[in-house]
Amino acid sequence: MKFGKRLKLQIQETLPEWRDKFLSYKDLKKLVRLISSGTSTLGKLHEPCKAEANFVYFLNAEIDKFNAFFMEQEEDFIIRHEELKQRIQRVVATFGPNGSQPSEVDYREEMDRIRKDIINFHGEMVLLENYSNINYTGLAKILKKYDKRTGGLLRLPFIQKVLQQPFFTTDLVSKLVKECENTIDAVFPDVQEEGRIKERGQKEASMVACQGIFRNTIAALVTMQEMRRGSSTYGQFSLPPLNLPDSELIQSFQPNSPIPIL
Repeated sequence: MKFGKRLKLQIQETLPEWRDKFLSYKDLKKLVRLISSGTSTLGKLHEPCKAEANFVYFLNAEIDKFNAFFMEQEEDFIIRHEELKQRIQRVVATFGPNGSQPSEVDYREEMDRIRKDIINFHGEMVLLENYSNINYTGLAKILKKYDKRTGGLLRLPFIQKVLQQPFFTTDLVSKLVKECENTIDAVFPDVQEEGRIKERGQKEASMVACQGIFRNTIAALVTMQEMRRGSSTYGQFSLPPLNLPDSELIQSFQPNSPIPIL
């Protein structure tokens, strides 16, 4: 599948409020065609350096967009993660066996709500990791097109710059994803009996099987696996393989298929 089509499908599968935050790949492709043919929206380009400067300006604006959105989401995730931990502590302190108002019914109801929120939170973080991956891949591809069609040498120095950008650095988000999974294992050990998928990035419970975030998360995982899979086109600018264990859920997922009941 061509990247432009894959990006379009991924934007459709993500959260609605995220859809204008992705790479403007179609506009960049159009700009590359105009530059390589010697024209621009302003007419003929007699100065190759000016054309390259315009292209780089557009790319930098896109990176600024990625960074602003990514850092905003990252900050929100940090706050939400702490709030979830505090909610668990309050429920245990209030309704747990040794709490101030012990109640098995209230305890299970409150913890069930928290579990749903953790799973949704986990899904959003996986979507953000995918956001980073797909925008990086788009930048690498459009820079390759630019160099090929114009004879320029932008890709290597520009990608080196991209590797230092906040939107590409997902270590903190990956850490929060793992902590969510550890919390599910430690605080909700009975989830497995209800159909939990116990693989990194794939822990979704039956309680959210009908929610949009579930489908979006699986779509993101499919895209992440495909983009990071080694192939004959794998090169120095490709993302490393994701190496997630095979999942029957991912293998059987199709964009138009009904959401599976776990």
